[in-house]
Amino acid sequence: MITTKEEFVLFVKQIEQKKGYKKPKAFGIARLDRGQIHKNKILQASFAFVNYEQNYGSAAIMLEAFMQRGIEIDFSKSEFTQCLKLEDIEFALSCFCPFLNEEGHKNIDMLKIIKEKFKDDEFAFVCLFEDKEPLSVETIYLKLYLLSSKKAPLRSLNLNGAFGLLSNVAWSDDKPIELEFLRANEMRLKMSNQYPKIDFVDKFPRFLAHIIPEDNTRILESSKVRMGAVLAAGTTIMPGASYVNFNAGTTGACMVEGRISSSAVVGEGSDIGGGASILGVLSGTSGNAISVGKSCLLGANSVTGIPLGDNCIVDAGIAVLEGTKFLVQDAHNLEKMNPHFRFDKEIYKAKELQGLNGLHFRQDSISGAMIVSCNKKIIKLNKALH
Repeated sequence: MITTKEEFVLFVKQIEQKKGYKKPKAFGIARLDRGQIHKNKILQASFAFVNYEQNYGSAAIMLEAFMQRGIEIDFSKSEFTQCLKLEDIEFALSCFCPFLNEEGHKNIDMLKIIKEKFKDDEFAFVCLFEDKEPLSVETIYLKLYLLSSKKAPLRSLNLNGAFGLLSNVAWSDDKPIELEFLRANEMRLKMSNQYPKIDFVDKFPRFLAHIIPEDNTRILESSKVRMGAVLAAGTTIMPGASYVNFNAGTTGACMVEGRISSSAVVGEGSDIGGGASILGVLSGTSGNAISVGKSCLLGANSVTGIPLGDNCIVDAGIAVLEGTKFLVQDAHNLEKMNPHFRFDKEIYKAKELQGLNGLHFRQDSISGAMIVSCNKKIIKLNKALH
């Protein structure tokens, strides 16, 4: 047993100096929900705390616990996942002995709680060495947690292939149920009045099933935000047509009454009007991930398919797509707001204007011409609401 902090530091150094050892980029302990028929299939992984480029000593102790019982760890791979045994927890806690009576050590507190609730095959240590395409459901959930808990920035993690690894399941009170199980047991469950209330069917759970938002963040319908989304403090998600997909969200207080598709990022102070849609990388943007800058307004039922700079307006009901042609008005003032861009043409495709500040996209109601001019309005959210 390690009795002093100095001994602990020395032991961690000895572990990290082993041949091939690699410090993890991220890690955590998850409680696993398994299939009702396929017991080896992981349907969901729930984390209460995730580590990102931090607490390397805790990771070293957990990895050593597995090596102590003969489990081989291939540090050349991008990830490592292993179900916990009680002996792993006891070994780790013995190493953490100098810290057991101190507050603020969340990884240690986690082990204490798991020891009290321990069941075989219910808890797993999940470790990410490199940010490559995920190989397991557990790693997908670790990455979703890193995003939604704001440990890792939006678009910074590789989630390619996630859909192929996650199972399409029925969700009842935030618990996943295999559809195959429901089909096989439909008569018994229904005739005994035990058929579960199915809230939705999807591969992803809802944000609020896993993440506790800030006090000044409001989500008026739990179905409107998918796990893996990011909601900055002060963001309001209204009911109706609003939606925030995974790996998408806000970087500051925003009003959201429209759709923020996957990989779309919205800046502080922006208002996504009712039914407005920000296109995702799979919905007509040629893979061009869209950011909406600070203090922008997307009017009701508008569509945005290009990245916008700060202080931009897209009028209600119009679509700003990459190939949409806009007639430039007030070029002189637009150049003042964008000194790095020269407005030397009369007509531009929207894609050519991406990322510029102070643009006002609108349509002439008489001629039908699509026009871009200098935005002279100040977009401000109601502070009382955010």
